[in-house]
Amino acid sequence: MKTYPLLLVVSLVCPSFGFAQSAPQQPLSVHAWRQSQQTNTADAYTYSRFTLNGTFLSGPRDGVVDRPALVVNCIPGDESPRGRAAFLTGNLIVGSALKIAYIEPEEIRGISFFPKVAVRYRTDDKKSDVDEQWSPRSDDISASIPRHSLKEILRAHSVTITAQDDQGKQVAMRFDMPDPTIVEQGCNVDEH
Repeated sequence: MKTYPLLLVVSLVCPSFGFAQSAPQQPLSVHAWRQSQQTNTADAYTYSRFTLNGTFLSGPRDGVVDRPALVVNCIPGDESPRGRAAFLTGNLIVGSALKIAYIEPEEIRGISFFPKVAVRYRTDDKKSDVDEQWSPRSDDISASIPRHSLKEILRAHSVTITAQDDQGKQVAMRFDMPDPTIVEQGCNVDEH
């Protein structure tokens, strides 16, 4: 009978299938800056977008499914006329309509009022919060982060940001901050 050589071959080959399996892939870090390239067709230039997702501690009233995000846009050095990276914008994207207050600036008296979103943030669980007025974006679901605030946020290990939705309900978000090097170098955030 010729079944013995076939059994011998099968018994030698089958154990090797266990060794041929690849190691399980490690999941991508949830707390990492994702970089993508965007194009501004109106002005014909390309810019880098760095995105970091956070989590809602207390979500907006309309039950937004998306997570909050920090988004930083920059012109790469090879696209910049000065030959070095340039910061464009920093944005907090909430995904739900934010409460917008109209604030009279201290320098101007009269009927000049500017739309602002009241924001409170705390870095690295410090005892004191920072209260600021950020400009809302045209979509009313996000706000522009001033450069000085973005610098502080980037260098933290964790950031908690609170604002109010358009009905006055507090929306709290937490961001676990990864290494900021890719954003700082890609955006030249420290440049004045």
